[in-house]
Amino acid sequence: RPPLRDPWAVRHYTAGMTDGRGLARDPSGRDATPELRVSDRDRDQVVEILQVAAGDGRLTAVELDERLDAALSARTTGDLARLTADLPLDGMPPQAKDLVRIDQRFGDVTRSGRWLVPRRMEIRLMFCDAKLDFTDALITHNTLHIDVDLRIGGNLLLVTRPGIVVDTDDLTRSSGDIKIRPASGPGTPVVLRVQLAGQSRGGDIIARPPRRKVSERLRRGPQSTGR
Repeated sequence: RPPLRDPWAVRHYTAGMTDGRGLARDPSGRDATPELRVSDRDRDQVVEILQVAAGDGRLTAVELDERLDAALSARTTGDLARLTADLPLDGMPPQAKDLVRIDQRFGDVTRSGRWLVPRRMEIRLMFCDAKLDFTDALITHNTLHIDVDLRIGGNLLLVTRPGIVVDTDDLTRSSGDIKIRPASGPGTPVVLRVQLAGQSRGGDIIARPPRRKVSERLRRGPQSTGR
């Protein structure tokens, strides 16, 4: 079966494979097992597809409302597949991976530029540095869970931007430093909440905004002395 969390795979898998009662058919034409049930996240992904299609002018406001209602009340993969069967796949929002693992000894690891932030990460470091730069990262959900295991010489750097909040309440530290520098004020809407859990047994964890370039510092000039 295709991954349930990929509505496009579900769409192609279920097309022509169901009867009017929501039962899958086998090649002999007899009723087989019922369709798989969908989760809230499956419904949310189809809602994103419909909203993008409406923004491109492929659906009217009335059609969008009707399909959104149907998506939110959908129970099976077939229910969702029918809502996107007449929509192209190009330009649809990318789907973040459920889990990305980084297990590194020696050397450095960097995620920067236009990288797609997953829903969860497992990071295990020893004698190396890992840098997650969110400055230009593509964020499609509001929470990133990071399970860390930092051993001797394993350091984690998070380069944040306004709207990204880092939470270390569930982190156990036996050695190393934890330094969290907010990238924005308390009134800034939260774009992504990074929740760190696990343990640090010899490495440092630092979260900070991107450093200003030398040219930007020169343009800003020296701080006023009040004279």
